[in-house]
Amino acid sequence: VSPAAYFMLACYMFFLILTGFPINFLTLYVTIEHKKLRTSLNYILLNLAVADLFMVIGGFTTTLYTSLNGYFVFGRTGCNIEGFCATLGGEIALWSLVVLAIERWVVVCKPMSNFRFGENHAIMGVAFSWVMAATCAVPPLFGWSRYIPEGMQCSCGIDYYTRAPGFNNESFVIYMFIVHFMIPLIVISFCYGRLLCTVKEAAAAQQESETTQRAEREVTRMVVLMVISYLVCWVPYASVAWFIFCNQGSEFGPVFMTAPA
Repeated sequence: VSPAAYFMLACYMFFLILTGFPINFLTLYVTIEHKKLRTSLNYILLNLAVADLFMVIGGFTTTLYTSLNGYFVFGRTGCNIEGFCATLGGEIALWSLVVLAIERWVVVCKPMSNFRFGENHAIMGVAFSWVMAATCAVPPLFGWSRYIPEGMQCSCGIDYYTRAPGFNNESFVIYMFIVHFMIPLIVISFCYGRLLCTVKEAAAAQQESETTQRAEREVTRMVVLMVISYLVCWVPYASVAWFIFCNQGSEFGPVFMTAPA
């Protein structure tokens, strides 16, 4: 790998830190300072900000430093810590999007007519996102798969490259692909699909007034943005990981393996 590639990676990490930390920190600060913003439906958005800060502090800063050195300088323990932080933060963000979709579906579509969304439900949603994230990030620390330097060897991730004896990488990758990629995609698509249908039905019932038309456009835009955001964030990484997993033994360039992450 050329020094220019490491420099570009360092610049990209610096950009993510420079933009990601202030935006997410200010989100937390403003919400804490203004009581009106501390609503039940905003809990999961705060959780998303915490997840992003987790990745910025535990993942991006480490990758910035190691890319300036040209290799992962923190050893086996450092690799486990960095891999765990990056995976946990990414998975919390992923499951926060799932919880957000479910919450919006429950509130707008009212599948349970007498259900009232409250603070306890919001806390349960946040807790659920952390539990699901832990079921992905913790097992590699205890022998079901492992964290190894990946791509350009400047950051660590789950081992989907090798069939290392004793680590059961194959079963863990299949588990990740089904539970932590396909299921979230199905849930998000279903919830926002139903949300869109409900808004369109409401608009039709009110004879397409300007207000309902505007609401329909806003909801449609939100649905498209949320689904596209999920696909952009996760499809490249999941696709490359699955492709490499299914073609182990073939030669893959480090940049090819690093770019989607």
